[in-house]
Amino acid sequence: MQDLLPQRIVCLTEETTEWLYLLGQEHRIVGISGYTVRPRRAREEKPKVSAFLSAKIDKILALKPDCVFGFSDLQADIAAALIRAGVQVTVFNQRSVAEIFSMLYQVGAMVGQAGQAQERIAQMQAQLEAIRERAATFRCRPKVFFEEWDEPHISGIRWVSELMGIAGGDDIFPELAVQAMGKDRIIADGQSIVDRAPDIIIGSWCGKKFRPEKVAARAGWQNLPAVRDAQLFEIKSADILQPGPAALTDGVAQLHRIFCEWERAHG
Repeated sequence: MQDLLPQRIVCLTEETTEWLYLLGQEHRIVGISGYTVRPRRAREEKPKVSAFLSAKIDKILALKPDCVFGFSDLQADIAAALIRAGVQVTVFNQRSVAEIFSMLYQVGAMVGQAGQAQERIAQMQAQLEAIRERAATFRCRPKVFFEEWDEPHISGIRWVSELMGIAGGDDIFPELAVQAMGKDRIIADGQSIVDRAPDIIIGSWCGKKFRPEKVAARAGWQNLPAVRDAQLFEIKSADILQPGPAALTDGVAQLHRIFCEWERAHG
């Protein structure tokens, strides 16, 4: 049976790397994304063969992978180049919490760990439900602006919006969250953010350090409840913007702590 499973996997994004490590299957990984920070030791143990929109195709081929995991249409060109070279490529396109869980199960099954994957998924689902139940006791919920990028403003993707809802906050741009592509979540007019008066602003600028002082200094933002009450927070992109285990555990826990503190002060 083990001979039928992939033995040499390249992970083009962090979430599949983290998941395989959690499943104890890191020995199967032969290459990772250069953006990988979870788990930390992966950077020390595995060759870095890709960015997000580009990859070192020759280096990947030299590793002789029997399976490559990618993420979304954004990596379609990388996938196409590898497929043309005869490599098996599986590209997931998870954008919601449910789709993340589905991806985790599929990856687990592909490496012969369906049972363990199912157990770990059940634990994560139970933790999310416990957070949802605690948030249901809030006497009031904060209005939240999640900023995925600053110039231009890009609001949070669907799984982030869903996790905010579970954690006890209300996304002020829910209509944009359903848009899969960042370009479709651009908020061209910052006044529309001001008009929705967020109580909390959370920044996660795709690997760039969040600068709350820059946000507070934006023209016309001084009277926003979030700015006035110093409710400007950063969640690292590795903890919330990777559609995998990190967002479902550390990311949502950070959201919930922020919202709990706000609710205690305002409830």
